[in-house]
Amino acid sequence: MLKVVNRLKPASRTLVFAACLVAVGACTPVFKNHGYIPPSDQLAEIKVGVDSRESVLETIGAPSSTGLVRDSGFYYVRSRVRHYGPKRPEVVSRELVAISFDQRGVVRNIERFGLEDGYVVVLDRRVTESAVTNRNFLSQLLGNIGNFNPANIPGATQ
Repeated sequence: MLKVVNRLKPASRTLVFAACLVAVGACTPVFKNHGYIPPSDQLAEIKVGVDSRESVLETIGAPSSTGLVRDSGFYYVRSRVRHYGPKRPEVVSRELVAISFDQRGVVRNIERFGLEDGYVVVLDRRVTESAVTNRNFLSQLLGNIGNFNPANIPGATQ
């Protein structure tokens, strides 16, 4: 191998060296962080049974999402994803802080969850059926020839 490299011209050696650096650099993982989790010292300032929604917003800021059922809680989520070359991105860490409120808007509970606490949630898939069946784009386009009526255009005068 060294004999082959020694026989190359200096410009070719530089090109081979640069190609090797690019190949090695492509294999390094890239990490992306998404979301926000309030620091522990700010969470410690929130008192269960005392603080309200407004005081939580003032103390730690707006949540990334809220509860769907009558604003039952605030949810702060942070994820760290590793991208490694051509492989599928992998979630390496996920944290969730859930702050729940009672009917009066007072903090009822503060919970912290990690990726190891996660459950796979099966979502119900509701899809609206379309009226188009077994027709490709071209047959749909050509099928509309003759069905155009300029009188149906809004603002058209007769």
